[in-house]
Amino acid sequence: MKPVFPYPTLFGDIAVEVLSVSVDGSPLPYAQVSTAERTVALHRSGRESWAQADLRVRVRLPEAELAEQRWSDVVCLAVLTEKTTNARTTARLSRDETGDWQGTVELHRAHHLRRASLGVSVVATVDGIAGRLIGTAEDDWYVDLMESTPTRRREIEIVEIDFRDGPHAWLRPFQDSPWIVETSDDTPKVYLNTAGVEGLIDVLHSGGATSQASLVRDMAASQIAQDAWIAMFHTAISDLDVDEDGTPVMPTGWRESVVRTMLPDVLPDRQLTDALYEINERRTSGAGWSQLQTGIQFAAGKRSRIARKLTQAVRTAGRGTSGAAR
Repeated sequence: MKPVFPYPTLFGDIAVEVLSVSVDGSPLPYAQVSTAERTVALHRSGRESWAQADLRVRVRLPEAELAEQRWSDVVCLAVLTEKTTNARTTARLSRDETGDWQGTVELHRAHHLRRASLGVSVVATVDGIAGRLIGTAEDDWYVDLMESTPTRRREIEIVEIDFRDGPHAWLRPFQDSPWIVETSDDTPKVYLNTAGVEGLIDVLHSGGATSQASLVRDMAASQIAQDAWIAMFHTAISDLDVDEDGTPVMPTGWRESVVRTMLPDVLPDRQLTDALYEINERRTSGAGWSQLQTGIQFAAGKRSRIARKLTQAVRTAGRGTSGAAR
């Protein structure tokens, strides 16, 4: 969703392409830059330590609109960000003889942790006011520091690990939990505790040979899904960017998908832009925030189909009780 501005903005598409990447001055193999996936994979076997990656970027703006001269002092910026580290790097692009905008944005390894987003912003002077945002690229590129294959990650990652004696010390305080949901990264993760509930992992992997095993598996999976939806939704709306008028801007990536999916059930009978504004207001002010938790739980339960699974569980339990009574 694009925010509405009280001045003319670009309507046409803004196309972004990463032409080449170098790491500490050495070209990155072509196979690690995917135009189709819009992803750069910076991790290379045998090259664990590096300091700087330079990304050569080309941008095409809707030239017909720019020719209308509704804007002046147009500037095209490549913006590299990562929410995990709050890093932000901006590079000003130059217009070449073909009309494209090109330049290099630097990624410093010390400022990033896992996965950065590369976007484009176009600013100009509008109605005598300089530095106004008149356009952004619809689809960002991703720069992955942990992967060797440039694949755009879209799914929730499931990690099976021992919370108590496993390699991640940060999980040990949660050793009594059967699972936790972690949403600070660009891919949400569900950590399943292999030492939590005895037999749970086996049941989740089972094909449901018996009705009881199938029942437990479906209920556990639905509960995990509900917890994941709630955690992802809270993360998605906890750090919304706002425009110069204070209007919240729809997040990107998986956060956008979660907000678009759940918000109509959290705040029904509202336009998406109005619902996003209201939920941001309630969260930041605290007024009416607690009342929204019921709607969030309902929306997450609807997505995880927990009511249907619970109904099936009650019916199965009822049939077992009736059989035992006879």
